[in-house]
Amino acid sequence: MLYTPDMHTNGAEPLPIYSALYEAVKRDILAGKLRPNDRLPSIRTLAKHLSVSVTPVETAYQQLVAEGFAESRPKRGYFVVPLPSPYGGLALHGGESASLHQAGRSPVYDYDFHIAKNDFSVFPIEEWKRLLGQVLREQYQSLLFYGDAQGEAGLRKELSFYLHRFRGVVCRPEQIVIAAEQHQLVHYLTLLLKSLPPVLATENPCYPLIPAAFQSQSFRIAAVTEADSGICYERLHESGAGVIALAPSHQFPGGRVMPYAERLDILNWSKSTGGFIIEDDYGGEFRYQGQPVPALQGIDPAANVVYLSGFSQVLAPDMCIHFMVLPEALVEQFQALRRELLFEGSSSRILQRTLQLFMEKGYYERHVRKMRTLYRKKSRLLAGLLQREFQEAGEAVPTDSGMHVLLKLNASATETEMAAEARRNGLHIAEASLFYENGVSPGPENRFLIGFGGIPAERMEEGVQKLREIWETYL
Repeated sequence: MLYTPDMHTNGAEPLPIYSALYEAVKRDILAGKLRPNDRLPSIRTLAKHLSVSVTPVETAYQQLVAEGFAESRPKRGYFVVPLPSPYGGLALHGGESASLHQAGRSPVYDYDFHIAKNDFSVFPIEEWKRLLGQVLREQYQSLLFYGDAQGEAGLRKELSFYLHRFRGVVCRPEQIVIAAEQHQLVHYLTLLLKSLPPVLATENPCYPLIPAAFQSQSFRIAAVTEADSGICYERLHESGAGVIALAPSHQFPGGRVMPYAERLDILNWSKSTGGFIIEDDYGGEFRYQGQPVPALQGIDPAANVVYLSGFSQVLAPDMCIHFMVLPEALVEQFQALRRELLFEGSSSRILQRTLQLFMEKGYYERHVRKMRTLYRKKSRLLAGLLQREFQEAGEAVPTDSGMHVLLKLNASATETEMAAEARRNGLHIAEASLFYENGVSPGPENRFLIGFGGIPAERMEEGVQKLREIWETYL
């Protein structure tokens, strides 16, 4: 008998077909209705059975593969991936500049392929100005003094709703802490977790902000993954780490998504050792194939997971609004730390209140959708241009999320030499080795991160051609 997923939403707002199908299959996998290594119906067979086109079925299957619930086996089809216990029986809850630079004034580039610069061309400035003016007219006197050290209560409440709906995070507003800088939030964590073994486990590669902050507080840093792959638990246990920092939805900079089984494994590690997980969900909304991958925190909200994110990539770094979601185990400790150190809130109360109204009126969700569409187009455009110019020397690897394309090249010079030569000639790019352990990229080829957010689409082709000219002698 052909497997038929139950796509009814039990009275809730109807979902798009691919979303309903994805949720139904995932639910059946978690409930054990679909067992490990069960073969899913082919895309065409299921589409015909459900009387829908093949597109939503294919999209749902791709999302299941991306999150590690299923796998595609060549010439055989799609199969359910085994999940570890005890988490295999759980149901899911609920329905920064990234470029390393020197201090001082930033240089200006003719072609700015910065890996985290925003495209502000579609920023809803009129709506933002109107709401900001409303806040200044009606509330500015009360907002000019110190507020709650955890951030404005109204924004934290709105954040808890948004995170649950769109990132799968399950939390109370009292668990959210807002600050002006991500580094400040991580610094709080170094103080809250100082009683644990002083070792921070990290991915390799990773963005260096979190490791650097912990290292400054005398934590030793231990990479516990092979380059661009999953966690090596032998390394993790040997390291003696009490904390691990991860980017499950988009490992930086390669874009690897942590499969669901690996997520359950790391939650089991936390439960068995008492260790804490820092989930860095930078740019979690920007996934260009299927739906955004739900956060690790939502799988088990009672686990020792700290969820870390902010509004720099979706809105603007200048707003200086970042946040973390503490596990219940750290909420009272944070309050005690605040009483001990007497620190105040650092993020503008006026901007927090404006953002609260921006989210309440639906402008934020609309802007996220618009930016996701824009970045998807720019990502594909840049990848195509790079592949056309460099296909004989390597390959351009677009990721399904993030704000850059990975360019792999066989070359006679080093990554550092080639990136420096590009910058001298007015092109801003980053070498991938900056983010790997010991500053060494894996494999024989050079790797470069070419950003698409901050450069207009109409200047990309000229910039890529210029880059090819500059590097011609190395290829």
